[in-house]
Amino acid sequence: MDNFNNGFIRRCWAEIDLSAVEYNVNKYKELLAADTELMCVVKASCYGHGDELIVPFLQEKMGVCHFAVANLDEAVRLRDMGIGGDILILGYTHPDYAPLLSEYNVIQACTDLSYARSLSEKAEDSVRLHGAVDTGMTRIGVHGTAEEQAAELSEIAVLPNIKLEGIFTHFSSADGTTSADDEYTKMQAERFFRVRDLLEAGGIKLKQAHIQNSAGGAYGYGEGSTLARLGIIMYGLYPDPAKPLPFEPKPVMTWKALVSQVKWIDEGTAVSYGRTFVSDRRMKLATITAGYADGYPRSLSNKGEVIIGGKRCRICGRVCMDQFMCDVTDLDDIKPGDEAILMNAELNADRIAELTGTIGYEVTCDITARVPRVLAE
Repeated sequence: MDNFNNGFIRRCWAEIDLSAVEYNVNKYKELLAADTELMCVVKASCYGHGDELIVPFLQEKMGVCHFAVANLDEAVRLRDMGIGGDILILGYTHPDYAPLLSEYNVIQACTDLSYARSLSEKAEDSVRLHGAVDTGMTRIGVHGTAEEQAAELSEIAVLPNIKLEGIFTHFSSADGTTSADDEYTKMQAERFFRVRDLLEAGGIKLKQAHIQNSAGGAYGYGEGSTLARLGIIMYGLYPDPAKPLPFEPKPVMTWKALVSQVKWIDEGTAVSYGRTFVSDRRMKLATITAGYADGYPRSLSNKGEVIIGGKRCRICGRVCMDQFMCDVTDLDDIKPGDEAILMNAELNADRIAELTGTIGYEVTCDITARVPRVLAE
């Protein structure tokens, strides 16, 4: 009952290794220019890893003072947990909430002049902004020629109740493996710094001008960026597994569940919904206490693996909402209550993503809130 008393019931859970966070952050910082500061991207509850465990550690133990989130809710959550320093909202906040941006002292990404005007009209006090510059991601930001972008940002800078503190853009292909990716990424950087130079030549002082994301900082793109926005690498995964990193990051999460039942089945026995698996021999099955309601991909049906007792065990049949079955015929000593590893450094999110046709980011972000995140012992 100790786990229950500690607020953590062992069924399906994720263990978070803060020493891996520390290692990844420190190794990444070695790749940055001396005058480039770190901005840790902690949106989506640290890409599914648990912001309540990781963000205070980054601030208190690692001295990080710049954070990026996706929305106002996430920004307020950080402030409520005692996080100071700068918090940048990378996504959209409705202008009606402009007073909250000021109240919580957060920085809002500004997409264009029209949006800035709306924030200015709704604000009751100064709203801090970082202007988004579209250099080729074609997602958000002022667009047009560099001269047109600088002119629009200049108009934003003089609006009442608006404080344009910086500008930023986002690389689309810094993790790409082709010469075309390399050329495109360099073009984005040149375009961005051209806008910065035009603004400064026009008398607009910028506290920040940042372009580096995880891949940009790792591969040396965007030199001159005041901030490097470290995201996926901090959690021990690759921007793209096809492109090696200068160091091997350590996965931060180990995802576990319990064995609930062990049984022998005869040849010709159908397993799980739809009878997509039928045993071709007498075999031993274990039922695992995790499913797609926990974020374990249903697309791993009949092809995923888990690790039990140090051995890889293949999933048999379809993954259910809360459970799935796997082949443990080769395990002699297995019983209910034993641990099954769904994801770790060996069987990591990038490997799961490869099997399911997605990316490691989605695998960790999809782990649902009913899976407790706890510190690794």
